[in-house]
This record gives sequence, structure tokens and C-alpha cells, in this order.
Amino acid sequence: MLNVLIIGDLVGRPGRNALKQYLHDKSQDFDFIMVNGENAAGGKGITQEIVYELYNSSVDFITLGNHTWDKKEILQFIDRDLNLIRPANYPPGTPGKGSKVITLRNKQKIGIINLSGRVFLHNLDCPFRAADTIIKEMREETPIIIIDFHAEATSEKIAFGWYMDGQVSAVVGTHTHVQTADERILPQGTAYISDIGMTGPRNSVLGMDKDVIIRKFLTQMPMRFDVAKGEVLFCAVALKIDESTGKCMDIQRIQELYFD
Repeated sequence: MLNVLIIGDLVGRPGRNALKQYLHDKSQDFDFIMVNGENAAGGKGITQEIVYELYNSSVDFITLGNHTWDKKEILQFIDRDLNLIRPANYPPGTPGKGSKVITLRNKQKIGIINLSGRVFLHNLDCPFRAADTIIKEMREETPIIIIDFHAEATSEKIAFGWYMDGQVSAVVGTHTHVQTADERILPQGTAYISDIGMTGPRNSVLGMDKDVIIRKFLTQMPMRFDVAKGEVLFCAVALKIDESTGKCMDIQRIQELYFD
């Protein structure tokens, strides 16, 4: 049985510190650890330094989303980093990769796909059709495939989960930063959750200083968004995947509090 930990949207330094605290005691319980890191640098984007920081904290793999390009320096390293991917349904010619098959320490291969939804987000290529193409190639190497579906609309996420049932091991939603209570194993063996949730400041608006966001709603004036302070919510899901069939046997939500 393959034990996998997937950590929800990492927000700024508080989120990174909570991740380190959790993995300091628990990393040995998992064969593979991945995180959505698109908000890891001050709430928007990711830097090379933070990528190395996450790898040194026992993270094996990093997925991104609509904030992939917020730190322009990513263009300097996204093409050469083998364990960092952006949504696969960006147009051809976009820097970086959208999927990867990696070999774990026990020689087991696992496929990771990052996709972006289109409802209320950028009008990228169809994630459903992009998944079909990538999965067909991946299944020649491994039955274990996990999709990070970075999307806004719950309806799009649920539809995508049903579409993928039986084709992949898990579809986990990211982007909305609020953990949903709908984790389940779909009838044909695919684990699903609409959103893993955020690893970032709890007393905030999606990780950002709540007072600034409230003023933004009240005044509609431009504001600088800063990462909030205080207690930090760590959100993740733990999966148990049958290595021979790729079917998920168990999915558990994780939510813990830390103090930054």
C-alpha cells in the first residue's frame, strides 16, 4: 500500500512553518509528499529559494496554479526543476511542464498531473480533454495517477471527479483555500475531495490580512494584500493507494492548528 500526503495551498511563511512542524514528526509515515505551492511566496507565486526550502522539509513534489507566474523569477528555473509542475492545460509553448511520472525510493512509479479549471479562471485549454491525453500516456508506465485540479467552481470540480473515476487514483481540489467535507472514494476507486484547504493563517481571508480585505470590499479601492499573522491552519489529505491496481483504498482529511 502506498501512503501519500497531499498538502493544500501553502500561504506565505506562516504556512511554510506549519508544514515544517507537521512534517518534522510525520514525514516518515508517508511514501510520497506533495504540496500546492503557488501561494508560498508572500501569498502569491513561488521562488527558487522556497522550492529548495520545501524539498529540504521532506516535500517530494510541488504543484502550482493560477499564481504560477506571479514571481517572474520562476521563468529562470521552471523548465529545469524536475519535481515542480504548473497546470498542464496552458497553451503549447508555455514554460514548464504540466505532468510528470516520478520513481519513488521503493522503485514504484507515480504520475502527477496539475490542471486548472476554467470557470471564473483563465480561459485555458479544456482540462477534461487535456487529462484524457496525458492519462493515456501515463498509464503505460504506472496505474497510480494523482491529479491536482486547481479550480474555483465546485460544480466543475465535482464533474471532473466523476469524469476521472476509474481512470486515476485521486482527484484533489485546490485553489479555494477552504477545506471541504466531501472526501470519498468514488465507485470505481478514485479518491475525491473538492478542496484540500489552505495551509496558512487561520484568522484571515484566504490567508491574507482580514482587515485589509474588508476595507477592499467596503471601499473598492486598490489595496496591498499582506499575509496574516497568528495561528496557522494546516490542511491536507492522506491517501492509501493499492500499488498494483492504482485504486485508492482510503482518504482522510487532516486539519491541525499551529502557532507561528
